[in-house]
Amino acid sequence: MKNNNLDHFEILRKISKKQTSNQRKLAEELNFSLGKLNYCLKELNQKGLIKIKKFIKNPKKSTYLYVLTPAGIASKTKITIYFMKRKLQEYKELKNEIKNQYKK
Repeated sequence: MKNNNLDHFEILRKISKKQTSNQRKLAEELNFSLGKLNYCLKELNQKGLIKIKKFIKNPKKSTYLYVLTPAGIASKTKITIYFMKRKLQEYKELKNEIKNQYKK
């Protein structure tokens, strides 16, 4: 999985758990720079995976509502399955390496 896809996956997971946030707080929670998060959010929005809405009446103008679209939910699910398959494969490979080391 490309690093960019992993970043997008982490953002989609975080948004699915908590829709309202500001970018600075979200960046801190994900351990991303603010610029990186902003870039990724714009990409996800352009791909139609999230919707970004500003709270107009909120005095904190930096607060947004990030919502997964149906395409975003499907993408998150697809990436999760891929990620789990990859981790299972890594586990099997490590298990075989350890098994082969003890045979020697």
